[in-house]
Amino acid sequence: MRSEIAGATLFREGKVREVYAASPTELVIVASDRLSAFDVVLPTPIPDKGRVLTQLSNFWFERTAHVVPNHVIATRLEDLPAPFRDRPELAGRSVLVRRCERIDIECVARGYLAGSGWTEYKKEGTVAGERLPTGLVDSARLDDPIFTPATKAVTGHDENISRAQLAALIGRDLAKRLEETTLALYREAHAYALGRGLILADTKFEFGLDGDRLVLIDEALTPDSSRYWDAAQYRPGSVGSPGGTPPASFDKQFVRDFLIESGWNREPPGRALPPDVVRGTAERYRECYARVTGHALDEARA
Repeated sequence: MRSEIAGATLFREGKVREVYAASPTELVIVASDRLSAFDVVLPTPIPDKGRVLTQLSNFWFERTAHVVPNHVIATRLEDLPAPFRDRPELAGRSVLVRRCERIDIECVARGYLAGSGWTEYKKEGTVAGERLPTGLVDSARLDDPIFTPATKAVTGHDENISRAQLAALIGRDLAKRLEETTLALYREAHAYALGRGLILADTKFEFGLDGDRLVLIDEALTPDSSRYWDAAQYRPGSVGSPGGTPPASFDKQFVRDFLIESGWNREPPGRALPPDVVRGTAERYRECYARVTGHALDEARA
């Protein structure tokens, strides 16, 4: 599944990324072109996906550094340790980061009622166990963004938990810091994306601790971890409604829709993607990058 890097020690392998030990205090993260859906890695890679994830994360890490510090040390291949500097195919998809104590919680911010949040709301009137106003429609913008944490599964599916459950797991003070930081990041990114013609419907973050300092880690505001819609096409109630026209999305929803329609049971092994879905997904990821950053992926690499 992964490429061997001579002279590098694998620290951890995730669904999409390999993490290598660079020193006792530093790691190198390499983003592959693998794609996961419903927490299952699919067998079909998406060309340039790893470069999009890495470079878009780098953009957002820099832009949100005033909200919360992040783990990035170096992003250029020539500034990475020798085993990585000598691998030009890793350019644009590898970063040197500070090693932090990872908090095993998915910190999700939702500004709109979509995806699993909409599914739960239709059934229970809640999202992550928190009661919402009645009468909301699919894709409705919430009066205020909400924090809906989830446990982070190494294998299998992540599980939504309530804020009370989170506090019981990690302590009230840290839970409060995670919630406040997650929502601050979301508000900052939502306002910026809207100015670029995109709606950031929801997103998830991961955090770690560097001593007592809370640090943003892993990735930030990518099409893998976020739901981006075309703002010009947004109509509340249109997403998933019979006869409705959903706004163009620039995230994994294109793949999710194919998998749902295919009848896949959302359990391993993952279903292979046909060429048109691969092509459409790659185009959406590149378009998301271009809209957010203001330039094409290849221009950034030159």
